[in-house]
Order: sequence, then structure tokens, then C-alpha cells
Amino acid sequence: MKAVRLHTPGGVDNLVYEDVDTPAPLAGEALVRVHAAAITRDELNWPVERLPAIPSYELSGTVVAIGEGVAEVEVGQAVYALTGFERDGVAAEFAAVPAARLTSKPATLSHVESAAVPLPALSAMQGLFDHGHLEKDQRVLIHGGGGGVGAYAVQLAHLHGAYVIATASGERVEAARTLGADEVIDHTVADFSTIAPVNLVFDTVGGDRLAHSLSVLEPGGRLVSVAEEPPPAMCAEHGVEGNFFIVEPDRNQLEELARLADQGQLRVLVDRTYSLAEARRAFERSLDRTGLGKVVLRVIDGD
Repeated sequence: MKAVRLHTPGGVDNLVYEDVDTPAPLAGEALVRVHAAAITRDELNWPVERLPAIPSYELSGTVVAIGEGVAEVEVGQAVYALTGFERDGVAAEFAAVPAARLTSKPATLSHVESAAVPLPALSAMQGLFDHGHLEKDQRVLIHGGGGGVGAYAVQLAHLHGAYVIATASGERVEAARTLGADEVIDHTVADFSTIAPVNLVFDTVGGDRLAHSLSVLEPGGRLVSVAEEPPPAMCAEHGVEGNFFIVEPDRNQLEELARLADQGQLRVLVDRTYSLAEARRAFERSLDRTGLGKVVLRVIDGD
């Protein structure tokens, strides 16, 4: 099969489009014909301990074979997933995936759109609810409200009945507003630290915005980040809870996201698509922070 592999550390220039053996599904795994695979900006830095490695951990495709003991999916089923970061990714024509991480793709979305959902939407869901314990009518400040994770966070918080404030810049200001933010602050021209206190800050960018967020949290509030660890001493000084987390695959949450998408309540943003052979160009595009939405590899044309 054709696949993209990173052979040595160093990023985009070390990606190779090549022939590799098609995997066979082991016990508990399903072999998926990959239709589309989404990529994440910094992911080429992740597998340095196990090179050569196939990148991309978000896929949408069709099950073509199952291993022993698999009951979660069946041959012919259209599925999507966030796969584990500890193993080869899915930028390939076929991928062996633990069946427990697969679920039916959203019926109303294409494979390209479905592949753009798992990592950012699961990050948003887990950040807001599993770690941030956001409740209806609470106030949440979302940094990067028009970005990959932030766009889903704005939508999910809005659907949950929270009052949503987002920071963004450029075209992402209007995007965050369209996605459901009650207020959008262009952080390049306005100071978000003047807003009334919030119950939760969900940070997707780190840096100064994370550091300055402590001043807008009410006592007992929560600062959750997918970008960097909130400073423990400063959190303790302000009487707030700080939390950094890495997203985890979750089949049940993907089922809920598919339900929301099929009900028309979740908008999926795709920036650009590239063929598998164009993986270098795709990763170069992912490093450009001006895009709106995910960069996706089209493994099968027309999907």
C-alpha cells in the first residue's frame, strides 16, 4: 500500500511517500480502508522515539477486515476515529486500528469532514466538560475561539447553555461569532482582562493569553489548557484550579459528536485538502496559522 512516513527527525522535509506492507488486523483490531486523514500542526515532533513512523491520528474510512474478538464494528461499516499516539498513524491507504476506538462516522458528513472532527472536537469536549466541569449558565472564556480546537469549544459551550466569550484575531473573529460566541475580543487590539469574572478559561494557545487569564477568573474558577501547563504557584495565589491535559481517544464522545453533526448542531471547518502524495505540502499548510479549519489528506478522491 501507499503511505507517508517520517524517516528522521526534522519535520516536513523528512516525509516520504512510499510503498509499505499493508497491515493485518490483530485480535481486537479492524483494518480500515482510509478515505481521509486529518493532520495536526505539531505532530511530526511526536513520534521521534519510533521512526520511521506514519503520521496522522484522525481518520474516516471503511472497515474491510476484522481481527479475532471484534464486536464493535463490522466489515463494510463507515467509521471514524482518533487513534492512539503511541502507534503508527493513518496517513496511508489502510490502517489497523483498535476496534474499541472506532465508531460510525457522521452520516451527514463526507469522509473529509468526518476526519476533521476527532482530535479538535474531542479536545474541546474533554477540556470544557471532563476537566473544566462547565455548567449551563456559567461564563467561559475560550482563547483561540476561531482556531482548530477553539472553534469546536465555542460551539459545544454554546450548545451547553454557557455564556461564551472568545478571543481571536483576523478572520477568526467573525468565525467565532458565527459559531456561537456571545462576545468576541480581538486580542490584538483589545484587552480581554477587563471582562467580568468567568467560571472557566479554556486556553488553546498558551503564552501571554494563558498567563493573563488568572485575573479574569473568579475565586475557585478553573483554567484548563491544551497548550501548556498553567503555573501552579500563580494558580494557587489566585485561588483557582489549573489543569493541562492531552486529549484521549473516546468512542462514546465520538458517538455524541456524530449525533450533534447529524442534527446540524456542529459545524465542521476544513481549511484545505491534499492528496496523500502531497503530504509535504499539507504539513507545510498546517504550519500556517492563518488557515481556518483542519488540513485533511484525501486518500480516496471524491470523499
